[in-house]
Amino acid sequence: MDNLNPVNDSIEKQSKSKVTSNKKRKWREIEQLKEQFQLAKELRIYENSLEYMLEDF
Repeated sequence: MDNLNPVNDSIEKQSKSKVTSNKKRKWREIEQLKEQFQLAKELRIYENSLEYMLEDF
């Protein structure tokens, strides 16, 4: 039975690392979406100001 313990430990560590990497990937995706929404918001602000500038000419 002692021979199987390292194998079991290895399997448990791999499954934990997969869960951790999945969480990290999800957080990266969430951060990326937040950045995209922020950029879109900033672009709308500039777009509106450019429309006003073009109306003046």
